[in-house]
Amino acid sequence: MTQILSMLLARAEPVGLPVWRSFWDRQAAGKLRRGEAAAVLASLGTAMPDRETLRALFDSLDERRAVPAVDFPDTVNIVGTGGGRGTFNISTASAFVAAAMGVRVLKTGSRAYSGRVGSFDLLGLLGIELTGSYERTAEVLDRHGIAFAGNFVYPAQITSLARDVAPLDIRAVGRFLNAVGPFLPTIPVSAQVTGIAVGDLAGHLGVLAERARTKRILLCHNEYGVDELTTAGPNAVLGNDGRAPEVLDPGALGLVPASDADLAAAPEAEAVERFLDVLAGRAPDGAVHTVCLNAAALAIAVGACASWPEAVRAALAAVRDGAARRLVDRCRQPEVVGAHG
Repeated sequence: MTQILSMLLARAEPVGLPVWRSFWDRQAAGKLRRGEAAAVLASLGTAMPDRETLRALFDSLDERRAVPAVDFPDTVNIVGTGGGRGTFNISTASAFVAAAMGVRVLKTGSRAYSGRVGSFDLLGLLGIELTGSYERTAEVLDRHGIAFAGNFVYPAQITSLARDVAPLDIRAVGRFLNAVGPFLPTIPVSAQVTGIAVGDLAGHLGVLAERARTKRILLCHNEYGVDELTTAGPNAVLGNDGRAPEVLDPGALGLVPASDADLAAAPEAEAVERFLDVLAGRAPDGAVHTVCLNAAALAIAVGACASWPEAVRAALAAVRDGAARRLVDRCRQPEVVGAHG
């Protein structure tokens, strides 16, 4: 058994930076033992590692990352941890609403982790481009005020892990990567909003948020198992600026509580229609207001609005006047627009 596996299984002491460096070096040289990559991921996914191990892991990835030649100031990302209750694509819808408000949004995401329609899956159905480089991302962002970054933003080591676990499906052993996924991409934005579906992840992701000194991060959690803000009840919002957590009460903002049915995921055949109905304001108020609350969080995070009431009003207006829905069509490939009116 290798040193890293022995330490991860024993959990007697943190796995430090030298051990992680050795693991990545052996991976790059093609010298991982058979099944080692899958075993490491499975161990990490069985129980979150201690915070020192987590910090060392991300330090080991950071020192291998190239610094992007393009910067994205005054831009925000929204991305959740996944793994919670199945919902429609709330964060992707929120990205469009925020962009329609005038907030620059560069969103990361992934394909479905557990059989649902993930953000990448939905964008494919909509005919919206996933950018393949920082330069292309900048072009799309300047043109539309919103862009969706493809897999190029993720560390090469993580992409290699997916290959190393073959023939196993990465989703079978990738629970840990899903949980920490919001902090894996290299995207030089000003802010990030991350929803946490499982409450006990908050402390661990707080460690990763504290490491991201170059951007403002809002971590959001609620008791409903949704990895975004929800209007179903109070939400806890924690920043990486040292301030005490904030309890956000959607009712005090005049928002309609969302029911389980309002937020439920749609089958793939209905996903596009459901998504567009939300952005057009044709869905139940609980769904529309939940999306607008998350869009408001993007505006707050990046400093585009000074208060939650102001941000919520702007988000609701972007849906009401059709700006959010029109933005989707501007971003779609021309041949796709007519297919889903």
